[in-house]
Amino acid sequence: MNAIVLKRFECPDEVRQFDKGKFETVRLGAVTIGRATYEPGWKWSEHVKPSAGTASCQVEHVGLVLAGWAKVLMDDGAEIDLRPGDLFYVAPGHDSWVVGDEPYVSLHFLGAEQYAR
Repeated sequence: MNAIVLKRFECPDEVRQFDKGKFETVRLGAVTIGRATYEPGWKWSEHVKPSAGTASCQVEHVGLVLAGWAKVLMDDGAEIDLRPGDLFYVAPGHDSWVVGDEPYVSLHFLGAEQYAR
């Protein structure tokens, strides 16, 4: 393995496309980092759930919001807003959606390998 690896999301290793969004991944050694880009109107339960085959998102996420605004609703009813600059942890068992007219963009440091497969 190379001692130094440099990659950019402009040339991702994989792009997972779905209606109103995409999830790009880059692999750096044993780590997979993801970038989520969702258009206004995107909702996990409408646009990713059909391919996931689960009632709610069962992926654990750790990330950083770069742009836009999203809301997360946990299966137990807890709700949070995700806005630019927020570092987040979201446990498995949730839905999420874009709020407003601006695209939502976030980086994912945990969960990127499994998300939207």
